[in-house]
Amino acid sequence: MRLGSGAFAACCVVIEVLGVAVFLRGFFPVSVRSASPVRPLPPAPEPAAGTSSNWTQLPPPLFRKVVIMLVDGLRGDFVFGSKGVQFMPYTTYLTEKGFTHSFIAEAKPPTVTLPRIKALMTGSIPGFIDAVMNFNSPVLLEDNLIGQAKAAGKRIIFYGDDTWIKLFPKHFVEYDGTTSFFVSDFREVDDNITRHLDNVLKREDWDMLILHYLGLDHIGHVTGPHSPLVGPKLKEMDYILKKIHISLLSKEREASLPHLLVLCGDHGMSETGGHGASSIEEVSTPLILISSAFQRKSGNFQPPKHVQQTDLAATLAVGLGLPIPKNSVGSLLFPVVEGATIRDQLRFLHLNSVQLSRLLQENVPMYEKDPGFQQFKISEKLHGNWIKLYLEGNNSEVLLNLGRKVLKQYLNALKTLSMSLSKQVAQYDIYSMVIGTVIVLEVLILLLLSTPKALCQKAEFEIPLLSSLFSLLFYLMVLVLSSVHVIVCTSAERSCYFCSVSWLMAVMVMMLISALLCVILCLLTNMFENVKPPAKNPAASSSSWSGLDLLILFGTLGHVLSLGASSFIEEEHQTWYFLINTLCLALGHEICRNHFLGKEFDHNVTVERNFQKEANKVIQYKNDHVDVPEFSKMHKTLSSLELPEGYEKWLGLASPWLILICCRLLRSLNQTGVQWAHRPDFGHWLTSSDHKAELSVLAFLSLVMVFILVQRRCSPVSKVAMALGLLGVYCYRAAFGNVFLPWQRDNKDISKGIIEARFVYVFVLGILFTGTKDLLKAQVTSADINIKSRGLWEIYSGLVLLAALLLRPHNLPVLVFSLLIQAIMAKFIWKPLKHDAAQITIMHYWFGQAFFYFQGNSNNIATLDISAGFVGLDHYIEVPAMFLTAFATYIGPILWAIHLLSFLSSENNSRSSAMSHACFCYAVICSIPVSAYIILVTSLRYHLFIWSVFSPKLLYEGMHLLLTATICVFFTAMDQTNLIKP
Repeated sequence: MRLGSGAFAACCVVIEVLGVAVFLRGFFPVSVRSASPVRPLPPAPEPAAGTSSNWTQLPPPLFRKVVIMLVDGLRGDFVFGSKGVQFMPYTTYLTEKGFTHSFIAEAKPPTVTLPRIKALMTGSIPGFIDAVMNFNSPVLLEDNLIGQAKAAGKRIIFYGDDTWIKLFPKHFVEYDGTTSFFVSDFREVDDNITRHLDNVLKREDWDMLILHYLGLDHIGHVTGPHSPLVGPKLKEMDYILKKIHISLLSKEREASLPHLLVLCGDHGMSETGGHGASSIEEVSTPLILISSAFQRKSGNFQPPKHVQQTDLAATLAVGLGLPIPKNSVGSLLFPVVEGATIRDQLRFLHLNSVQLSRLLQENVPMYEKDPGFQQFKISEKLHGNWIKLYLEGNNSEVLLNLGRKVLKQYLNALKTLSMSLSKQVAQYDIYSMVIGTVIVLEVLILLLLSTPKALCQKAEFEIPLLSSLFSLLFYLMVLVLSSVHVIVCTSAERSCYFCSVSWLMAVMVMMLISALLCVILCLLTNMFENVKPPAKNPAASSSSWSGLDLLILFGTLGHVLSLGASSFIEEEHQTWYFLINTLCLALGHEICRNHFLGKEFDHNVTVERNFQKEANKVIQYKNDHVDVPEFSKMHKTLSSLELPEGYEKWLGLASPWLILICCRLLRSLNQTGVQWAHRPDFGHWLTSSDHKAELSVLAFLSLVMVFILVQRRCSPVSKVAMALGLLGVYCYRAAFGNVFLPWQRDNKDISKGIIEARFVYVFVLGILFTGTKDLLKAQVTSADINIKSRGLWEIYSGLVLLAALLLRPHNLPVLVFSLLIQAIMAKFIWKPLKHDAAQITIMHYWFGQAFFYFQGNSNNIATLDISAGFVGLDHYIEVPAMFLTAFATYIGPILWAIHLLSFLSSENNSRSSAMSHACFCYAVICSIPVSAYIILVTSLRYHLFIWSVFSPKLLYEGMHLLLTATICVFFTAMDQTNLIKP
C-alpha cells in the first residue's frame, strides 16, 4: 500500500497517542486501599493483659456539632502572616489568646481541589491522576468521613463548591452548590453560601455544616495572591468565621457537649495565583480547630506546628464518635483530645493505630518488619499492662507514669506507621506501562526507519501492511502476546487496567503491536536488501549536512538528554531560550555569508554541473521504483539564491538580531520555572493596580500591532471583522477591570465581560467560517492555489483573534512579537535562503516551544491558566471550557504550526511535497522526546521528585502529543498529495 508521508505520519502519531494513554493509565498509581469489605469493621477491643476489658464499642463523641469552613486557596501566610494580622483580626485574636489548636497542614501534590477534598474526608493520599479528574468529579466510593457520618444518622448540610455534591450524592439533607470553575466570579459565588448562614445557625436540625468558599481562589487565578482584592476577601472570611463562632458559643449553654469549628484550606496559592504543584505556598494551608473544650493556653503565642492534611479525617472521626476511614493514612491530632482522661486518650490512639496497622498489613508483604508495626505491638502490650493496673484500681504514680509512657509510644508508632503508608502510595500498573511503552517505541522506530523515503521528492512510499498482516510471523506474535496477556492477568496479585478491558479490545491491541513489529521487520529487510556501496565522491555524501542541519540535530538530542535531570525539567524554558538564540546566531552567520560572499558562489557552477550528472542517475534510479532522499538541494540553492538589494539587504542582515532583541524583551515579561519564578518581572509590574494606565496603553498598542501584522493577507470582510474583534477584546478587558476605557474611568462592572467576549466570538467564528469556505473551495476546484493559501491565512487570523481574547492583557506583547518574528523570518530568512521544508518545520517547532514558555507557562500545573476557559461563559460548560483552556495554554505551538502550514502553502508552487515533509518532520520531532521521556519516568518512578517534577511534565507531554496528532491530521487534510493507493 502506497501512502503519502504526511498521511503516514498522522496515522503514526494517532497510534502513539493511544500508546501514551495506556502508559498514563498504568503510570499514575492507585493509592493504598483496604481490601476489607465496604461496611466498617467492628472496633478493636481495648487491650488488656490477663484481664478482659468491657470497652469494645467506639468511644462517645467529643463534640455535638461540627462546622467545617473550607476557604479554597487559603495559604498559610494569609492567616499566620502579616495579611492575617491586618485582614483577619478575629482569627488572629483566637489563635494568639490560646482558644484554638492551630496547625500548618501540608497538602500533598497535586494541589487541586478534588484530590484535596478526598484527602480531607478519607485521610488517604489521592493519586496524581485526580488532577485531571478535577474537571469531572466522579462519585467517591471509598470509605470516607461523610459516609460514616450519614450511616451513623448524622444530619449534614453543605453549601459551596459543587464538587462535594458530585463526590457525595444523597449524603446531605440540605445543600446548595456553586460551580468552582467559573473563576471570573469573586463575590456571588461566596454570597450564595453566606446568605444561608443566618437561617441555618438558628436551627438545631443538623450535626455537621460544611461551607466551601471559592472567592479567594478565583481572585488568585485571575489577579494573583498580591492583588488588592485579597485583603477585602480575607476580611469577609474573618467576619463569617466570627459570626459562626459566636453563634456556636451561644448554643453551648443548652448543649451537653461543646461544638467544634474548623477553619482550613484545601490547598494554597503560588506566587502567580495558580496551584497544582508542590511549592511551599501551594502545599502550606492553615488548619485551625476552635472549641470551648480546648484548655486555654497561657504564655506567648507559639508558631503553628506542621501536620499532614490527611490527619484531619482521623481527628474528626474521633471527635464525632465515628470509625476512622479504613484507607486513612493520617494520625490523630493529639492536642484535640488532651482534655480527655488518660484511658480515653489511650483508647483513641489505640483505635487509630489498629486502623493503620491493618492498612499496612494489606499493602506491605513484610509488614512484620516495619518499624511502625513493631512500635505498635510494643505500645499495645504496654497499653494492656496499663489497663490491667487500671482495672485493679491502682491509682498510684506508677499508673500515671506508665500511662504517659504508653501515650508517647503510641504517638511515635502513629507517626512511623503514617510515614510508612505514605511511602506505599505509588503502586504502578507495570503491565499497562509496558504495553504503552512498546506501542510508543514501535511507532518511533517506524518513523525513524521511514525517514529517508518519507523525505524524498515524491513524499510517498510503500508500506508493507498487507503482506505483514498475512504473514506467519504476525499470527505467531498475536498468539504469543495473547498467551502472555492470559498469564499476566491470571497471576497478577493486583488488578491491572489492561486486564480489566474486554478481550476483544485486548486482542485488538495485541494485533496492533504485532502488525507494527512485522512492518518494522519488513522495512529493515528491504533496507538491507537495497543497501548500496558508499559514494565514490566524498563531496557528494557530505554536502547534504549543513551547519544548520547539525545544529538542529544536536539541539534536538540535547533537549532530549536534558529531560533526565529534574532541574532541567523545572527550568526547561532556559533550554528552549538557548536553542532559539543559538539558531538566530546560526541564521545570522548564514545570512552574512550569503550576502557578503555571494559572488564567490559563481565558481560552484562547475561543481553544479558535475552534480547534475549524478542527479540524472538518481532520477533514473527513482524510476526503477526505489525512493532515495532528494538530491537536488545543492542545485536549488545555487541556481535560485536571491541576493536582496538596497535596504532589503540590510534588513535581512539585521533580522536575526531583531529576533534576538524580541526574545530578550519577552524573557523579561514573565518569570517562569522554579528557581527564579519569585523574582519580580515586567508582567507583575504591569498587573499591579498602580500601573493600570500603562497596561491600558500597552494593551491598546499591542492590539493595533496585531491588526497591522495580520490584516495584510486577509480579505476585506475579514479585515473589518478583525478590527471589530480586536476592539471587542479591549472592551472585554475594560469591562473586566483590567484596563481603562477613555469614556469610563471608573470601570463599573456591568456585564463582567460576557457580552463583550461573545461579541468577539462572533467575529472569530466568522473569520474561521470564511477560511473554511475557501479551503473547501480549494479542495473541490484545486485550480488556484492562492485560494487555499488565503483560506489558511484566514484560519490563522481567526485563531490569532481568539488568542488575543484569551491572553491576559500583559501577555498581548507575546502575541505581537510572535507575529512580528514570523513575518521577519518569512521575508528575510526562509524565502531568501531557500530553506527546505524540514528545516523550516523544525524552526517553527522550536519557536513554538519557546513561545509556550514566553507566555508564562512551565512544567508546573500551577501555571495553568484555567480562567481562560471561562471567557464569555456565565456558567461552567465542560467541553468549551476544556477547549479554551487547552488553546490558551498552547497558543504558541498552535499558532506557529498553523503559520507553518500557511507559509508552505503559499510557497507550494515550487515545493509540491513540502506539506508532506513538514507533517512528517513535525511528527518525528514530537515523538522523540515523548518516547525518551516515557522510558525515563519508568526508570525514575521511585525518584524523590517523581510527583512534584516528572509527573506534571509527563501530563504536559501527553497533551502536547495529542495536540501534535491534531495538527498532523489537519496537515494531511490540507495536503492533496497524501493519497492512499492500494
